[in-house]
Amino acid sequence: MNRYQIFLKVLALGSFTKAAEELGYTQSAVSQMIHSLESEMGTTLLLRSRSGVELTADGSELLPYIHNICNSYHSLSEKLKEMHGLKSGVIRIGTFSSVSCHWLPGLINEFQRAHPDISFQIYQGMEYSDMQHWIKDGQVDFSFSSQHVLDGQHIALCEDRMLAILSPDHPLADRSVIPLSELVKEPYILLEEGSLSELTETFQNLHLSPNIRYRVHDDYTIMSMVELNMGVSIISEIFLNRMPYRLTAREVDPPITRTLSLVFRRFETLPVAARHFIDLIVRTYGQSPEGLSAWNAMSR
Repeated sequence: MNRYQIFLKVLALGSFTKAAEELGYTQSAVSQMIHSLESEMGTTLLLRSRSGVELTADGSELLPYIHNICNSYHSLSEKLKEMHGLKSGVIRIGTFSSVSCHWLPGLINEFQRAHPDISFQIYQGMEYSDMQHWIKDGQVDFSFSSQHVLDGQHIALCEDRMLAILSPDHPLADRSVIPLSELVKEPYILLEEGSLSELTETFQNLHLSPNIRYRVHDDYTIMSMVELNMGVSIISEIFLNRMPYRLTAREVDPPITRTLSLVFRRFETLPVAARHFIDLIVRTYGQSPEGLSAWNAMSR
């Protein structure tokens, strides 16, 4: 781009020397860039004379196009400045209920106080595979996901414990830690997450077969059923931070955790607004040293 701008500056000032001084280049460097531009176009654009420089016939014909190139580049630069200033834009996020309920409202509220013209589109999936498809198809800019089902570049945020939930009247509620081998004998309410599920994988690895009485797609429905002592379940600790039900939450043995991460196809293709919002997420909830290091390296 510099060659086009230098060409116009030389033409405007009528001198290679004056253009070099104003732009902070040596006269030799300016001459080399003009020569490079002429070589690229296969013609001579400028002629030097005692009175300065003047356009050749080919230069006169090409001048409007060079002006258009520089004007378009200026418009592009201004648009990028606007985007970097976060004056407009849409951030599209794939997520699941625990994050959309307990993280995103506060994050979006804080972000929009500083950038009120940025809007959000939230896609809430029933299964982890939904998020993967949305990333692959470009339907979302980035998605929350679990570490073990990642497909693309990712930033690990934090470990999220999975806890047993029971009615306070349940016999196991008196335990501080509940063995999974005992929990699975109780009527179990399974959160249906498709084939990609930490819980299903854990049960399989431990050769446990939970006594599944209900398969449910919504965490709140599960909590309501557990409150009525219809069964027990295991749910994300994040979801339990603002639990609106009368429940007892207990650790399980062996413990089950999932690594919450942000996933995107390529950092370089992320919209500017999305990058800034990811930075807020990482600064607020990022507890993984590896994830923080990866994000710092990407965002430099």
